[in-house]
Amino acid sequence: MLSMVVQISVNSHDYWDGLVTRRAAAARQSIPMSKYKVFVMRHGEGAWTKENRFCSWVDQRLSEDGVKEALACGHLLKEAGYQLDVVFTSLLSRSIHTAWLLLEAMGQEWVPVVRTWRLNERHYGALIGLNRAEMALNHGEEQVKQWRRSYDLTPPPIDESHPYFLEIYNDRRYSTCDVSKEFLPKSESLKDVLERLQPYWDGTIVPEIKRGKLVLISGHGNSCRALLKHLEGISDADIVNVTLPTGTPILIELDENFRPTKPMQLLGDQKAIQAAIRKVENQDQPRCQIRHVSILRTA
Repeated sequence: MLSMVVQISVNSHDYWDGLVTRRAAAARQSIPMSKYKVFVMRHGEGAWTKENRFCSWVDQRLSEDGVKEALACGHLLKEAGYQLDVVFTSLLSRSIHTAWLLLEAMGQEWVPVVRTWRLNERHYGALIGLNRAEMALNHGEEQVKQWRRSYDLTPPPIDESHPYFLEIYNDRRYSTCDVSKEFLPKSESLKDVLERLQPYWDGTIVPEIKRGKLVLISGHGNSCRALLKHLEGISDADIVNVTLPTGTPILIELDENFRPTKPMQLLGDQKAIQAAIRKVENQDQPRCQIRHVSILRTA
């Protein structure tokens, strides 16, 4: 049994119901053929995720739970019989370690791992290092939700007075980028993330998929949300309500034009996925009432 869980707030319930209904109707008229498959996943829980802080471009390792999540993801994919051909990660350790661990669990350590800054987490600017729950108390839950999840709102930029500025911009890994350091972002909206990610998707990842390779992207909460927005056609308003759990592989099936042929599938135990989504949502909205819609598909 393959499970898909989409976290939504009450007012976007109609959007997801409508999406599934439209695809079901289209399938009855002409069954869409899946030509390509790709896995997208948010890395395992990071150390700062556990501490409920904005991590962003600060290089943090996986927590103990994050290591377990990455290994469990690898075991899940192995049991399902998947054989990966290439894995794409960001330049951040938590993304890379997730890829290493899941490949180890699959017994596929030899699979190439390609790293790029374009899959980095969203740059949260001056918010980096701050505690989300404390900010919700000081600024209100809705403001923190907008900073975290809105499509085109950019947080205040980081500057040289920030305690993590030099740690980020003096890091040697960013001398390997396809843009010079002075042009790297100092703060980003989700829209900005998509704009720097999409050229890499179109120019590097898509050609690999077209060659028949099974690709897995080990990204971050916002780089994955940006890519899903692009592939699934999620509106600017509805993307605010999409939450991705850590360490959970998402299977996306696409037609020859790279349009989805069925709803994306979050693979794993249904109850565990729901609990993981609630855990992420509660980081900055401990009192927000969340509804979950689950769509089960039989493999």
